[in-house]
Amino acid sequence: FAGSFQDAGVIQCAYNLNFPLHAVPASSAQCPPWSAFSVSNPAVVLETAEDRPEAVVVRLYEAHGSTLVAWLQTSLPVQEAMLCDLLERPVAQGRLPLEQQGLRLSFTPFRVLSILLVLRQ
Repeated sequence: FAGSFQDAGVIQCAYNLNFPLHAVPASSAQCPPWSAFSVSNPAVVLETAEDRPEAVVVRLYEAHGSTLVAWLQTSLPVQEAMLCDLLERPVAQGRLPLEQQGLRLSFTPFRVLSILLVLRQ
């Protein structure tokens, strides 16, 4: 690739290679496009979303070695959001405000964030 690995999109290409999209036959009914999550900055990778009873744990990391702010948007009915440690236990003063744009997340180089999203019932 030419230029930096960030500009060339190496991380996204690596994910596409290692985790290819699998097509599954379905009915001919039209389904609207839907995505559970989106992240506003390509330097932030949403690595996993783990389903729990009444909640979802989302793990993200900063992959370009930069300090930045990113927004995590979701179409899920989130009631409450809080930062967790890597064992997925909520941290003190870890409550994140739910804003119109989603969740505002601050990253330092290569930082990993785990977030517990409590869902409305």
